[in-house]
Parts: sequence; structure tokens; C-alpha cells
Amino acid sequence: MKKIGSNKRKGFTLVEILVVVVILGMLAAIIIPNVVGQTDEARRTLAATQIKEIENTLDIYRLHNGFYPTTEQGLEALVTKPTTNPQPKKYTEGGYMKKVPLDPWGNPFIYRSPGDKGLVDIICCGPDGEESTGNNITNHDI
Repeated sequence: MKKIGSNKRKGFTLVEILVVVVILGMLAAIIIPNVVGQTDEARRTLAATQIKEIENTLDIYRLHNGFYPTTEQGLEALVTKPTTNPQPKKYTEGGYMKKVPLDPWGNPFIYRSPGDKGLVDIICCGPDGEESTGNNITNHDI
């Protein structure tokens, strides 16, 4: 005796597999460009946030000491008390930051005081790490 339903197939046909692969490919073509583009924008937003944090910390330094650190003293003056002139008289014990962050691409921020565009310039060079390429994010842009 033959069982009823014993002719049922098991597995998928090649056509069914190809349809699924095409659908997945179309979804990937739509989703991947949107997700990949967001990574760079997220890094730019993080850089702007870091610059704002550094700028606020520099303002506190200036309120305590009457001046910003010089370009030579750099942002390290926010971590350890400068030993070069002008030396801060009311430096906060333990510094103003635990460490100076690197930008989201792993490069140090550029600091100038006095700056070209204002009292201080804080510059993130962006993904290429080059100041002159136009990818810069500065405290004056925020």
C-alpha cells in the first residue's frame, strides 16, 4: 500500500532559492548605502560634540586663570599644569580633563591660541587628517 502524501517534496527548488537571493540582494542594495553613509555623519557629530566639550573646558580654564593656554602649551594644559609662561595661578588640582580626546578618526585636535578666527581655534581635520583639504570641523562652525 502506498501512503497518501508520500509524494510530498522535501527542500526548496532552485527557483525558490533564486527568488530569495534576489530579494535579499535588493534589500542589501537599499539598506547598505544608507547605513554606510551614517557612519561618517555620526563621526562628524561626535567630533563637533568633542570640540564643544573642549571649548567649554577651555572657558573654565580662562575663568580660573584669566587667559587661555598658549598654542605651545596646547590642550595638554587642561590635563597637567603648564610649566611654561604664562603659568596659571589658580590651576584646578587634578586638571580640567582626565585626558585630551582624539578625534573620531584617531587624530589629535589642532589647537591655536590666539586663533585665526577668534580667541581660540579648535580644529578636527576629518577623515583624511589633513587640515588643508576642506574637511575640517572647527569650533567656529558649531
